[in-house]
Amino acid sequence: MQTRKELVQEYKQMAFRIGVFQIRNITNGKIFVEGSSNLDKIWNRHRTELNFGSHQSKALQKDWNELGASSFAYEILSEIEQKEGENLDYTRDLKALEQLYLEQLMPYGEKGYNPTPKI
Repeated sequence: MQTRKELVQEYKQMAFRIGVFQIRNITNGKIFVEGSSNLDKIWNRHRTELNFGSHQSKALQKDWNELGASSFAYEILSEIEQKEGENLDYTRDLKALEQLYLEQLMPYGEKGYNPTPKI
């Protein structure tokens, strides 16, 4: 049986899917775009926040409450290819990829749920 310390170390060595995703309102086409260092778990976090009424985006929360979960889709837009066997920090790459999608999709105002960037 592994010790707690061994389990923690093993967890730290795991490679999670890293990339950018969107939550898309199927009814009106509005989107929420964000990057994540764990694409397999992020949708669960957002869904939980939305179900409990505590999501950071008040507009997304409002639409979720009115339309229900079945009106939304979780979609992965792009993943960062990780080097096999290397535990590198992809934070900078993830931020750049997220910014690229935010500039391309402009998920603000009538088009989306992200907060309008401050200039």
